[in-house]
Amino acid sequence: MPLFFRSALLSTVGLSLSAFLLLAQAPTEPQHVFGYRDFSAQAKIDQQFLAVPSAKLAGEELKTLTAAPHIAASKEDYDTAVYVAGKFKAAGLETSIVPYKAWLNLPKEISVTATDDATGKTLMHGPTREHVEGDPYQDDPRVTPGFNGSSPSGDVTAEVVYANYGRPEDFDRLAALHIDVKGKLVIVRYGANFRGVKVYVAQQRGAAGVIIYSDPADDGYYRGDKYPNGPYRPDTGVQRGSVQYMFKYPGDATTPGIASTPELPASKRIDPATAASMPRIPSTPLSYHDAAPILENLGGPSAPREWQGALPFNYHLGGTGVKVHMLLKQDYAMRTIWDVIGKIPGTELPDEWVVAGNHRDAWVYGAVDPNSGTAAMLESVHGIGELLHQGWKPKRTVIFASWDAEEEGLIGSTEWAEDHANQLAHAVAYFNTDVGVSGPSFESAAVPSLKQFVRDVTKEVPSPKGGSVYEQWKAEQAANGSRHHVNNGFNERHGHANVDNDVEIGDLGSGSDYTPFIQHLGVPSTDIGSDGPYGVYHSVFDNYAWFIKNADPTFVYEQQQARVFGLEVLHMADTDVLPYDYVTYGKEIEAYIEAAKKKAADAQLSSIDFSEATAAAQKFTSAAEAAYSRQTAESGNPTHLNSELRQVEGDLLSSAGLPNRPWFKHTIYAPGEYTGYAAVVIPGVNEAIDAKDVSRAQTQMATLTAALTRATSTLESAAK
Repeated sequence: MPLFFRSALLSTVGLSLSAFLLLAQAPTEPQHVFGYRDFSAQAKIDQQFLAVPSAKLAGEELKTLTAAPHIAASKEDYDTAVYVAGKFKAAGLETSIVPYKAWLNLPKEISVTATDDATGKTLMHGPTREHVEGDPYQDDPRVTPGFNGSSPSGDVTAEVVYANYGRPEDFDRLAALHIDVKGKLVIVRYGANFRGVKVYVAQQRGAAGVIIYSDPADDGYYRGDKYPNGPYRPDTGVQRGSVQYMFKYPGDATTPGIASTPELPASKRIDPATAASMPRIPSTPLSYHDAAPILENLGGPSAPREWQGALPFNYHLGGTGVKVHMLLKQDYAMRTIWDVIGKIPGTELPDEWVVAGNHRDAWVYGAVDPNSGTAAMLESVHGIGELLHQGWKPKRTVIFASWDAEEEGLIGSTEWAEDHANQLAHAVAYFNTDVGVSGPSFESAAVPSLKQFVRDVTKEVPSPKGGSVYEQWKAEQAANGSRHHVNNGFNERHGHANVDNDVEIGDLGSGSDYTPFIQHLGVPSTDIGSDGPYGVYHSVFDNYAWFIKNADPTFVYEQQQARVFGLEVLHMADTDVLPYDYVTYGKEIEAYIEAAKKKAADAQLSSIDFSEATAAAQKFTSAAEAAYSRQTAESGNPTHLNSELRQVEGDLLSSAGLPNRPWFKHTIYAPGEYTGYAAVVIPGVNEAIDAKDVSRAQTQMATLTAALTRATSTLESAAK
């Protein structure tokens, strides 16, 4: 972009000097971007947009959004909905606040008391209030104590067993060591899988209840300095969170598959007591300050060495030594939540929606999770609003969404997606952000067809470190490999696959609002974040004070994320040919099938026949190559081609859904039943192999083959 044009923009949109200097570092404009016949006009629009998102305004928005605790369905949560709606309206979006009603709990009483089994001496009584020296937000009386969303009430007194991360293999190890968990309270540490899976497995194994604690090995002092001196979890920090069985289905527990609108009659809802997504045993989170006296006094054999955490004593498996009384009184009710929806009608293809969303509710203040994402989204909307004021209008309809009650089970996004399932059959993309900024390292996950799309967008956006976001992203991965900051809210949601020797982009698991779009409705989706050491996830300390000390003191990464998020929307709204790369998709599916074949062989399940699925995946890739040639050569009206390209993702859905969890319909990606967050690829097949169920594996192989055959036929039609 010529310097004189930057100067003109500086005067017309009121850029600060720092924003101008940052934009001056912008990479050279790309000459060609996949999907555009001539990118030059879009390049000018992009540069106009990139000049607008403001670091200063993002910081002000974040401070406003995090001024009060705003758990879903609270008055303060509604106040943030009104604030976001005002920002949408000011930018020129057609804006509405959309209510839904969901079955939600709040804690009435949470009490955990541990006693010495032999003497009856009290070892701890909690939970202890979260507190560090000097935090300005921790004492707000509106802070909700640490609790688990979707936990039932319970009054349990039992001996305690330590079960490491609460994975199936951890419970299997206990069984092999003759440690019985039936009727016991199980204490497990955060990490390795979704907290709801920990409860699910404990329930299956007969436990009476679960305590989930944060071990300093995973996100506390073992990782680095703890807050307020650093970014990691202090002694009393508690990770709240939902234990809803979202791997069964997300959203309101009483309305799987249908929208939980305020007017929905009770006869259309299922009884929460029978809902498959609701746990049957009680659970609660604890800080490592409160967990330490329990763990230190457990009897029984020493824990396996790899189960040893960072607390300063030898861990034991328990079953003797400590008895805990856990009393949980939950207040359950149908509560109103509020999505905020902002719409810009498309001028040429109004039925083709581009949806971009971020959730707004938080367990407490949610500076990183989710409001760093909300502030970035608001600055994306600010930039697009400036384009609207200058006369730009999108070819396709653009929808920005501020979801509510994500923390309780992806409720706002799921209910809205179920409410608009027919229209979303034509949506061309869903773009998500959640933990928008916890540090300076850009990360992304996406369906394979949109991985190159994300890379192309990041090549246009300047990095605060110099060069482009893409260049910094690639350099960091080359230098450090993949970053996995435990419990950071981004990497725990995504696995990784890389078949094209470019910057690595994750696969979509679950735990954020893309789930209903890709895994239930088949809308191609992406997720972005900017990652860093983040040890205060879901605690009172995830607040504005922590953020400006540790994540992004000058909000330049907020600005970066606003630019990336906004360019995703702009490019998809106005592209000539939908920029889906099904060649990469096909290669990844081939790799998934080959890996499953090896896993089956290792499990001595050689009777499973992979040949038809392998052949179908190879045909899919060949058809994708022919379609890609058509995409890059397209010179006429691309309407038919685009329709076919969009249909391919839908072809990968199975109407029957996954075994025992039919809400999840995607044959390539789903959250794992025993991972919860991390993606399981070709899930029907892989989970059958894990269960050593040859018959089910072969049935799921046939379902996968049929989906690939449908998609291949569509690609072949697109290539004509």
